[in-house]
Amino acid sequence: MTVKKQVEDFDLGQICRSGQCFRMEPLSEDTYAVTAYGKYLEVKQRGMEVCFSCTEREFEEIWRDYFDLNTDYGSVKRSIDPEDAYLQAAARLGGGIRILRQELWEMIVTFIISQRNNIPRIRKCVAALCREFGEKGVDFRGKAYDMFPTSLVLAQASEETLRGCGLGYRAPYIQKTARMVRDGQVNLDDLFSMDYAGAKVQLLKLCGVGEKVADCISLFALHNIEAFPVDTHIQDTLKRYPDGFPFEQYAGFAGILQQYAFYYELFGTEE
Repeated sequence: MTVKKQVEDFDLGQICRSGQCFRMEPLSEDTYAVTAYGKYLEVKQRGMEVCFSCTEREFEEIWRDYFDLNTDYGSVKRSIDPEDAYLQAAARLGGGIRILRQELWEMIVTFIISQRNNIPRIRKCVAALCREFGEKGVDFRGKAYDMFPTSLVLAQASEETLRGCGLGYRAPYIQKTARMVRDGQVNLDDLFSMDYAGAKVQLLKLCGVGEKVADCISLFALHNIEAFPVDTHIQDTLKRYPDGFPFEQYAGFAGILQQYAFYYELFGTEE
């Protein structure tokens, strides 16, 4: 039960470390586990050969889109201004990153958790939340795994229990946002038919969702790749452009470049 594909511009390690997905874990140097859409997947990469532990049908129904395999990232990198030494270096270092098409509700919760937080701690909080509130699934080895909890389940959770997952001051934000979704104050299904600006207006209504979190959700769940989340790392990137970042030049896909830049700011001196 393995699907093999040849994929260019794809690096599992870079995707895992890029700060967009908190339920992707390394199992070995070349193998990663992903839990998404209620499914468990193991992915192994050697060069451009990528092996997915699923059926061809499941790959086509879920994982092809999840890993954004139909997008030509090579053309994105070729569009970068040859004179822009910073973006050229960022794309060389993190050029295996792809913008994952993740579950909307999961991204709302995890990026509320991400505020004033670091990646290892976010992962720990998300794992605790799934362990406490998520349904159980069974993988292809017969081992149990935790699914991401639904908005209905989290709407019914007590603030005390949420805090027990390490969420701190974010616990009431998640509780209130879950209740807003449950009560129809924001209809998540409607966001998929909206443009970036319209969807962002709706996201900003949710408790604990500000500009940066709304842009992260837009980029990583709604796949609005013009979204350009700005945190402290990207603020450092923008300081490199005294005349302003060339958003007009990269209109429609600046979010991909944001991921290259974010990765470069994190790991540019390490790899």
